[in-house]
Amino acid sequence: MRIVVQKFGGTSLRGSRERAAAARHVIAAVQDGMQPVVVVSAMGRRGDPYATDTLVDLARAVHPRIPAREQDLLMACGEIIAAVVFAQELRARGVQAVALTGGQAGIVTDAQFGDARILRVDPAPLRRQLERGQVPVVAGFQGVTEDGRDITTLGRGGSDTTAAALGVALRAEVVEIYTDVDGVKTADPRLVPEARTLSTATYDEIVQMAHEGARVVHPRAVELAMRGNVPLRIRNTFTDDPGTLVTRHWEVDQVWPDLRQPRAVTGITHIPGLTQITLDTAADDDQSLNVRLFRALADRGISVDMINVSPRRKAFVVRDDRADEAREALEALGLKPELRRGCAKVTVVGAGMHGVPGVMARVVEALKAAGVSILLTVDSHMTISCLVDGDDLGRAVRALHQHFGLGQLAPVLDGPERAPRDAGVGAPAGATEGSARLAGTNRPGAP
Repeated sequence: MRIVVQKFGGTSLRGSRERAAAARHVIAAVQDGMQPVVVVSAMGRRGDPYATDTLVDLARAVHPRIPAREQDLLMACGEIIAAVVFAQELRARGVQAVALTGGQAGIVTDAQFGDARILRVDPAPLRRQLERGQVPVVAGFQGVTEDGRDITTLGRGGSDTTAAALGVALRAEVVEIYTDVDGVKTADPRLVPEARTLSTATYDEIVQMAHEGARVVHPRAVELAMRGNVPLRIRNTFTDDPGTLVTRHWEVDQVWPDLRQPRAVTGITHIPGLTQITLDTAADDDQSLNVRLFRALADRGISVDMINVSPRRKAFVVRDDRADEAREALEALGLKPELRRGCAKVTVVGAGMHGVPGVMARVVEALKAAGVSILLTVDSHMTISCLVDGDDLGRAVRALHQHFGLGQLAPVLDGPERAPRDAGVGAPAGATEGSARLAGTNRPGAP
């Protein structure tokens, strides 16, 4: 079987026009000799009749607290409705289709309602449907407990996770994530209109971009696909553009030889709505203080980021909506935290920056030239993050995007961090078609 998993988000299913566009991609896959397995999210967003948030609001209007088990039962309904409706959409176009819940599709999870983890996927139920010539339409975002008694939901990005898990279990040639954008952009186009769609990116790059604010695909789904060595393709439901291929380094190299050396910078991401918390402390008993202050925040379930600890100063960030609670926790320890609200985290992401001199220098130069002050920095092997004032967010993202040449068709980086061109520019003839052929070589041990 040549299997492709195609996931459609809520905005791709909210109305008849959108569902017709989604169905066209399924039919195209069938005509190309593929056997599609479709995964769907709930139709629309809050306010639309069958959106998950709308269903939850309906129950909470009666009583504000919904038991976790029953909330999962309710939240799973939106995807089940979408599966049935989209199966009907395919049948109306002459495609044999069958709607399935996550449990019926073989997805077994733990019993952590609201944020369940997939324990295993039994591919047999879906393979049986495929052997009968059916297109399975699976309700995303959900599974069933091991005893088969309870429906569970998978938390944020659950439908992406469903698609990736099914792709791995079925040894699919590719998992296609359909959304309302053209793929993964070099920056948020709302801030940077000239942002480009990446032709290709590595799993690691997309995971980092997702963690640092890009919202095109959930990082858990990318991590699953990476472990199973199944390529992802992120596409626009409403166009025939190829979108962004997400795969391993060596697979990227086979299709685009000019990427055999990783580029230094792939994209710029951002997270708004952060508060910087700083503490000036005495050096005495510093390790004990570190334990107490971070334990106090952890006990309240407050996540901290951009942590910078020295003997006399501690600095980190929390979400704006948890800032007052964090301050209370620290003041209860006799500390006097200083809060700077309304900050934003801007991150430069690239698989090729590790160990390359000059990248941080260029980040600082770009922000200085734009008149943006850096409040705090952290880095990893493929990211450099700067905390800036929220009012400077757009200016910071645009400055970095321009400075690293990401809006150009063939960015040229002067200095020691020179990187090769992005895919799709000067690529060999037929490179786009080659990416489709590549999907068939993702088996372990494939050349």
